[in-house]
This record gives sequence, structure tokens and C-alpha cells, in this order.
Amino acid sequence: MIKQHIVHQVIERTGLPRIKAEAAVDCVFEGLKKALASGDRIELRGFGVFSVRPRKTGIGRNPRTGSEVSIAPGKAIRFKPGKELHEIAPNPTATKE
Repeated sequence: MIKQHIVHQVIERTGLPRIKAEAAVDCVFEGLKKALASGDRIELRGFGVFSVRPRKTGIGRNPRTGSEVSIAPGKAIRFKPGKELHEIAPNPTATKE
């Protein structure tokens, strides 16, 4: 799903004009970005939790020369689905009988 699909859903459910629906969706996404940028945790009940976690320093290899390269520590955004979302999402590891 892309952002325009979300805007279209907002238009269908609320009857808002496209410009206002796009502004509302943009406002929500900007708020989420700002919260994650400041390291805040975002909890959307029934959907899931977004959190920022530190990433360790690592060692990689230059594929051309094979020499070791130090990878600086950073931050990664993690998503943990909520119970309701986890129950409706398909399980790719489940075996078919």
C-alpha cells in the first residue's frame, strides 16, 4: 500500500476533499517522523509499536578488496506488531498440510 491509497481511504470514509485528506495524512506521518527522530516510542493500540533502538558497532568487508571496514554505531527503527495485527497477518513460517 502506498500513501495515495491511504489518502483515498480517508476520502472514502470521511468525505473530506482530497486536499484536506492529504494534509491530514501528511500531518500524521510528520508527527510519527518527529517522534521517532527524537527517540520516542510510538504505540498504536491494536496495530503495533514503533521504537528506536541503538545499533552496535560492527565490522564489515569491502567486497572489492576484502579489507575489513569498521561500521559506526547507529540507530534502527523496530516495529513490533500488536496482538490484533499479529493474528490477522499471514504466517510465512507455517507449514501447509
